[in-house]
Amino acid sequence: MQTLHLIDSSLYIFRAWHSMPPEFADVDGAPINAVHGFTRFLCDFLERVQPTHVLAAFDESLVSSFRNGIYPAYKANREMPPAELKVQFDYCKQVAAALGLAVVFDEQYEADDLIGSAVVMSRAHDFRAVIVSADKDFGQLIGMQDEQWDFSKNERWDAHGVKRRMGVRPDQVVDYLALTGDAVDNIPGVPGIGPKTAASLLAHFGTLVALLLRIEEVPYLRLRGAGQVYARLKAHREQALLSQTLSAIALDAPVPGHIDALRRRDPDSAALDILFDRLRFGPLTRSRCRALRANT
Repeated sequence: MQTLHLIDSSLYIFRAWHSMPPEFADVDGAPINAVHGFTRFLCDFLERVQPTHVLAAFDESLVSSFRNGIYPAYKANREMPPAELKVQFDYCKQVAAALGLAVVFDEQYEADDLIGSAVVMSRAHDFRAVIVSADKDFGQLIGMQDEQWDFSKNERWDAHGVKRRMGVRPDQVVDYLALTGDAVDNIPGVPGIGPKTAASLLAHFGTLVALLLRIEEVPYLRLRGAGQVYARLKAHREQALLSQTLSAIALDAPVPGHIDALRRRDPDSAALDILFDRLRFGPLTRSRCRALRANT
């Protein structure tokens, strides 16, 4: 079975933004520390993995997701990235494309949605997926042949690993997040229900829908604070269902319709030269990038 690698690019750009010193600048003097870090990450990844099919997905905006139309407070707790980082995002897209990766982004769909939709498409071509990210939300996409890989920590986990890490099966991850909420994305969940309680409820009922249909059973469960849990579920039923909608990764985002479009290509030397001149990259990075070749 062939493998499609899917990179949660925005995660690694933000990590580079926070970890790389602000000493790098392009020809206009604009900071490019995140571009340096992301390029280094891509080189490490491509040299180590030599993937045949790879997709780099980017978040285009924090405020234009279709989820903001459903719930305006979605991600409203996050600060907007500074203008100089937006420029660096554009550079990172250009670097990924020049290195031969398929690049996708969309104003309405987030990187998670683009990755999820590509996973579904690839399964029709008998591919397994390796999602390169540390984001727990991706647990909902992991099938029996798939893996998630936190590249920075070199930690990998499969569907069984999702259960070990979160206490629920991949098909229960959305309902788990609907109950616990997600402070990072400002998804409310059910106040007072934490990871252990959510996992226990789903172990008993299987799904959020079954839990809400059989909610009168909750006070009689062998669950710490079962009476309070029952009251919270009754009071926040609609909020749980809203959080379920917000937590589900969309599987119909606009991605290439055939796996061949995600086949890795050789680097575009001419594009790299133009881009790296503008970025003022040094000879070591240039030669490293030029040496990368698609594993066909």
